Amino acid sequence: MTSSAKARDRGYVIVPDAIDPATVDTLREQLAPYLQGERMGRNDFEGLRSERVYRLLAKAPAVAELIEHEAVLAVCDDHLVTSYLLSAALAVNLHPGETQQGWHQDDALGAGPPPRPPQGVSTIWALDDFTAENGATEVVPESHTWDQPPASSEEMDRLGVPLEMSAGSVAIFPGTLYHRGGANRSDEKRLGMTIQYCQPWLRQLENMMLGVPPELAARYSKRIQELVGYALVAGTFVGYVDGRHPRKLITDATQSERKGRE
Repeated sequence: MTSSAKARDRGYVIVPDAIDPATVDTLREQLAPYLQGERMGRNDFEGLRSERVYRLLAKAPAVAELIEHEAVLAVCDDHLVTSYLLSAALAVNLHPGETQQGWHQDDALGAGPPPRPPQGVSTIWALDDFTAENGATEVVPESHTWDQPPASSEEMDRLGVPLEMSAGSVAIFPGTLYHRGGANRSDEKRLGMTIQYCQPWLRQLENMMLGVPPELAARYSKRIQELVGYALVAGTFVGYVDGRHPRKLITDATQSERKGRE
């Protein structure tokens, strides 16, 4: 059995050193102003001892390299249909004492009963080394194939494994895989990112078109623009704005900004 087949069977793959240390450092620098320990999560799911930074394309531009990373998009191409979208991109900084999340699937909202094809693909990027001690994300191997989950969370606890990986690595898995944020039992913070993608007919978790308005989208590649939503669903007119291709909004914004400088 090939390593690719093994990854498909267990439901996840880790790509070590997917980005270089310089990119990790740049991301940490860009995130630093938003990680001052002042705004913790509002509930157990967000993490009462965790900082979350949303709307990353507006705050940490280097995240674009992760969003359109070749290895990640190859998995999305394999699991999702053409014209899939960026659903969410956020950083999560676990402070010491953070407790574990509940087990969940990222694409369960509005989805049909299992087993079913995934409606999304999720990634976890490590900006610090991820260990079992500092709250590495935990997954339940093969749970993407289950007809139904175990009757108790204790059984899930027994089956779960931490995604231990070095800074710069990424874990990729379908939205049907059960997983959770781990508990940080160390005395150091643990910084990571989750970037998620979804089928083109689903509503994105983050309202990307408001979070990345045309003048901001203009700074990024065509691929990033398409993932945000400045594109039509392939072969259709779904996604138009005022009867036009949504990328025309970017063109208009660019021309307006240029005229403003003249």
